[in-house]
Amino acid sequence: MSTMHRCTRLAICMALLAACAKADKTASDSAAGTVDSAAMAPVPKTIAFADVAGKWNVVAIPLSGADTTATRYILTATGDNTGWTITFPKRAPVAVQVEVSGDSIITTSGPYDSVRRKGTQVTTNGTFRLQDGKLVGSTTAHYKTKSADSVLTLKVEGTKAM
Repeated sequence: MSTMHRCTRLAICMALLAACAKADKTASDSAAGTVDSAAMAPVPKTIAFADVAGKWNVVAIPLSGADTTATRYILTATGDNTGWTITFPKRAPVAVQVEVSGDSIITTSGPYDSVRRKGTQVTTNGTFRLQDGKLVGSTTAHYKTKSADSVLTLKVEGTKAM
């Protein structure tokens, strides 16, 4: 093999090794104590109850199935974890237990008479985040039936009531 071919091959190998080494610098082994700088995304701001205190007009729409009818209610949020309620049209308020976890507000309510399924008790678990001035997230409704638990997942969005 000629010297020119060896030099060309050596140059190609060196270029490949340099490219690999450059890419490898950002993707280090986290077990070795180094972290990929791309994985160091900013940590979301922890939400406070005071950030969402007030009344919210909420719309909940099922994520799957034939029924895409919206359920509407008013979420009343306070500046702490007490006194939160959801109120459906022409119904008494339902108490909501809330807690904060990072950028999320976790909710639990019920059992109460379902608005979507007449004569059925429901318990809901949901998560809200504050995005662009709206409360967005999802709720899972657990309906009490004589057989296995019946579940419905809904996308929720709330806008601040004026």
